[in-house]
Amino acid sequence: MGSGSIDLVRARTAGLTALAMSAFAANSLLCRAALGRGAVDPLTFTSVRLVAGALTLALLVTSRGGRPRLGAWPPVLALAGYAVFFSLAYTRIPAAVGALALFGAVQVTMIGRGLVAGERPAPREWLGLALSLGGLAGLLLPGLASPDPLGLGLMLVAGMAWGAYSLLGRGAADPLAANAASFALAAPLALATQLAALRVAPPHATTPGLLLASVSGALASGLGYAVWYAALRGLSATQAAVAQLSVPPLAALGAVMFLGESLSARLLVSAAAILGGISLCLSPSGPIAKSPAPRPGFPPRG
Repeated sequence: MGSGSIDLVRARTAGLTALAMSAFAANSLLCRAALGRGAVDPLTFTSVRLVAGALTLALLVTSRGGRPRLGAWPPVLALAGYAVFFSLAYTRIPAAVGALALFGAVQVTMIGRGLVAGERPAPREWLGLALSLGGLAGLLLPGLASPDPLGLGLMLVAGMAWGAYSLLGRGAADPLAANAASFALAAPLALATQLAALRVAPPHATTPGLLLASVSGALASGLGYAVWYAALRGLSATQAAVAQLSVPPLAALGAVMFLGESLSARLLVSAAAILGGISLCLSPSGPIAKSPAPRPGFPPRG
């Protein structure tokens, strides 16, 4: 492969990664805007989000001549678990703490999986990871003693589930069809969970809450995950993990712009460190990252 083609592939991967991270940050904002104001209950939000994502992805698959089909159960369970715990956590903890806890758990899951599979990050990647984690720690420090323990635990579980879903999707031959299959089965699971919890948590919803959940599912989740699956094919597990460190500062900045939260110097410094670390990790020097062969239990999906 010539240098021009390599640069084009890298540019495409970087663009897809930036678009996916923006979608993930939007998910935190949409979820917090709905649940933080009591516009909808968390299980209804989750069900509507997954149904909207499933419908959107099914339409995209059929529009290009494909045919929706059932997917493997491990990614379905990971997706459903992530979505449920994500919504439940955001009823108890602030948006910034939630985003930091979520992607902190993602780092442990994805980097740990990469190391077990035999990936050995280059020195530049280790430096980028250290810089990004330092920025993340600086952003988290003011809230170390304050998060609700149950809410924090729920978000950590959501992060592990999301990390597993990302890793399971790296071998997908067709990212769009793979996501459509996962959403098609995860949506009924979420609805079943809601039905099982009716006596404990009666549903309630407003029109704005349902609209926020629909946008979260159709755009920030369905399309966002499809883009992320495509980006993952050009990223190592370490690069993918570090790239997701951009979501907390992006979500925090979005909260300042759209939810009226205050902007601090600490936030700016932390965001600069995190994004600088990502730039190091994804810099064009060296070969294109290759995905390791999937282990048993992590089958490629089409």
